[in-house]
Amino acid sequence: MNYITMEQLQHTVPFLPKNADVFIPYLNKTMERYDITTRLRICMFIAQLAHESGGFRYTKELANGRAYEGRRDLGNIHPGDGMKYKGRGLIQCTGRNNYMECSKELFGDINTLLVHPQLLETPQYACLSAGWFWNKMQLNKYADLPDTWRSKKHGYSPFEYITYLINGGQNGLAGREAYYKRAKEIF
Repeated sequence: MNYITMEQLQHTVPFLPKNADVFIPYLNKTMERYDITTRLRICMFIAQLAHESGGFRYTKELANGRAYEGRRDLGNIHPGDGMKYKGRGLIQCTGRNNYMECSKELFGDINTLLVHPQLLETPQYACLSAGWFWNKMQLNKYADLPDTWRSKKHGYSPFEYITYLINGGQNGLAGREAYYKRAKEIF
């Protein structure tokens, strides 16, 4: 089943790189696997991925990862973990713990991504890791809420709350919302 086409992605993400078409089959497989199949789920998912990946340009965080060094909350307990397990994939999977959990889901073991973290930079696993994170955080249930819903703690709308759960704050909210608005025009 096709949930997204290149035409829809191009409309959603202006100045999309020419090679972005490599993501289309994997985005469709990911959306099928993680039930990101309704209009609002798709629009929110694509908008968040567009922001997190710099408009589908990057599957590896630009920063070197030193900021994550020693971050026990991310499971980075060994020297070099911060740089080795920096953000990768379209939603920027970050930290030893997330790499192990994602590896368990995608490969059936906790070690594949610990040994080969660069796999998350490939189109297939960049997409699948984003779906895994979306599912882990139960973001479909927030995407399904009406726009009038507000989170109890912060008063966020569903889209703002999904941004918070992905990013830990509202970093880049205006850009994310712009992608979301454009996605809703074509989906």
